[in-house]
Amino acid sequence: MKKKLQGAEAVGRSGRWRRAIRCCAVMAVFGLHGAATAADDDLAQAASLVAGHRYAEAYAVLAPLAATSEANGTFAYLYGRAALGNRQPELAREWLSRSLKQRPDSVEAYLALGQAYTQLGMFAEARLAFENVFRFDNLPPDLESQVRIYSRAAARYLEQDERLLGYGYAMIGIGQYRVNSTRGTRATGEDERRDTFYNARVGGALNYELADNYALDASLDYRFRYYDNPEARNDSDLRWQFGGSRTMGEGNLALGLQGRVSYRGESTYRNDYGLFADYRYRLDPYNQIAVGGEVYRRRYPQGAQRENTYSSALANLEWVHALVGGQASLSLKGHAGYNFATGRPDGDAMIYGLEGSFDFKLTSQVSGFVFATWEHNAFAAENYHFHPDAYDESVSLRRRDNLYELGGGLVWSLGQGWSLRPELLFIRDQSNAIAENYSSTEAWLNLRWDF
Repeated sequence: MKKKLQGAEAVGRSGRWRRAIRCCAVMAVFGLHGAATAADDDLAQAASLVAGHRYAEAYAVLAPLAATSEANGTFAYLYGRAALGNRQPELAREWLSRSLKQRPDSVEAYLALGQAYTQLGMFAEARLAFENVFRFDNLPPDLESQVRIYSRAAARYLEQDERLLGYGYAMIGIGQYRVNSTRGTRATGEDERRDTFYNARVGGALNYELADNYALDASLDYRFRYYDNPEARNDSDLRWQFGGSRTMGEGNLALGLQGRVSYRGESTYRNDYGLFADYRYRLDPYNQIAVGGEVYRRRYPQGAQRENTYSSALANLEWVHALVGGQASLSLKGHAGYNFATGRPDGDAMIYGLEGSFDFKLTSQVSGFVFATWEHNAFAAENYHFHPDAYDESVSLRRRDNLYELGGGLVWSLGQGWSLRPELLFIRDQSNAIAENYSSTEAWLNLRWDF
């Protein structure tokens, strides 16, 4: 009997322990649910504060939760935005990068990340982040000017909820154009000519952000050059582009139409029009690759150059790399293609080439850029040209051209979008056909306003 009572007491104690454990488990579940509900409430409050640009208050709400919320993409974005608004760009960069790992298609996170890099002075990294969203054509050639344009557009998107974004520019300048001595200029009697010119340029670009990371993009650029020599040809050039793009994770795909109308002298024009496609991919914060292609028609409607009308298909591959803590950027690009459907006496042509550019910042107000290009044209048909070694003889040959450009410039920022820009450009066209050899040197000083 005594053993039975002891057994019953043991069973009773075991049951009480089981009930106590179940009670604790239920209380723990409800406690966690309450904590999750509180965290959700904090996120909702922080989102409202960020939307109202009350960044200090949002930061105060989110900072205590940072240690336990690293895997929450929404928290990471809001905390990054709050830090950015509090002028803590390094903290913002860290958390916005985390948010993109969880939400890689977030346009807002890419633009905010670009703003964080801009505040840090890491302009090369900022440009790569901005270019996951924006498609602005005809940007100035220097790195910092590009990033400042992107940054102003990003601020309007993030702070003012604007969806139609863009920029404009106007530029005037004076320069000198020199025709250098080559076999071709000596053969045509245009050896060593110098002309002063005045130039002007206006244009801009628009980007309209649609739902689901789509955007419409357009640009227009007009250039004019007037020579003080009445025998020299004044130049004018109008370029346009229209298309659509979409942000897709670390990439951006663009498709569209583009064209160009150029005055070629003697009341004749050259018209270009065609299709293009381009895909950019940000490999990491410091590297971007881009692959693209275009098909276009270059048409001379009338005049002596009408026979030079042709079509072209081109493909290109580019790599961009951030250097010197974002104070410099290196770009290398290769292209190849074919010119066809032509009436040129030299026939169709296989083309390929390389381009390289280096952008850098010298001081708080001065930056610069250098670039070089090379292209080889191999024509398909034999045609009579001046002999490669004699001006007064002709020979049937397949023309081979090598085209070179080397240039650079400095940018002195004057504030409020104004800048002073001295630039230099050297051109050299080498050919086994004497008359196609050419070289020139251009130097000019431009005053530019970006707005």
